[in-house]
Amino acid sequence: MPRYQAVLFDFFGTLTRCVQRGPAHQVTAELLGCPAATLTEVLDRTYYQRASGRFGNAEATLRWVCAQLGVHPTDATVRAAVASRHRAVRADTRLRDEAVPVLAALRRRGVRTGLISDCTHELPAFLPQLAVAPLLDVRVFSVQVGCCKPDPTLYLAACHRLDLTPADCLYVGDGGSQELTGAERAGMTAVRLAAPDLADHMVFNADRSWHGPLLTSLAELLDLLDPLPAPVR
Repeated sequence: MPRYQAVLFDFFGTLTRCVQRGPAHQVTAELLGCPAATLTEVLDRTYYQRASGRFGNAEATLRWVCAQLGVHPTDATVRAAVASRHRAVRADTRLRDEAVPVLAALRRRGVRTGLISDCTHELPAFLPQLAVAPLLDVRVFSVQVGCCKPDPTLYLAACHRLDLTPADCLYVGDGGSQELTGAERAGMTAVRLAAPDLADHMVFNADRSWHGPLLTSLAELLDLLDPLPAPVR
């Protein structure tokens, strides 16, 4: 494996454990006055539109979702529902035990780190509160850039902020949003995290045709980048 100057990570399912919508999302549906299953269907169907920031800020986006649901909440209800959804997404987010140690180890080795995430407005709001935040040199969010993976714009934005070329960067992701194919098309090397818990992960547009190298845990990344020397015979 070549020596890379940076490792760029996906967030949900990569730096975090598998994600499923938890019970806290029921509160958002109740605030909006619609069945939880109906809200979930609209959220799933419109994920990439919302994650590309097409409808404006969090409140404007939720108002657009409400229009798809056929409900017309007050301004106060929209604000309460935005806060509820923020709490629900945060509750679904559990960092992998090895995320902080691996990021810290990379930085000790002089390897820079970054995040490239397809996400809606919640992640940029709560990421600064997470233990991984000070260990990330760059953060690229689809909702802020205006496009989603596998669009090369996201990968090249991270490279630009690091002042590196794509060939200098290794990308690590679980394979959602065709992200591995996208990273390679942008000129990076990609590896897939295939941790056992990801069998239950909520994923959109999985990169099922990609057949590159696999990791079963983030900790294996360190050996991949800097393998132990072979014993002397």
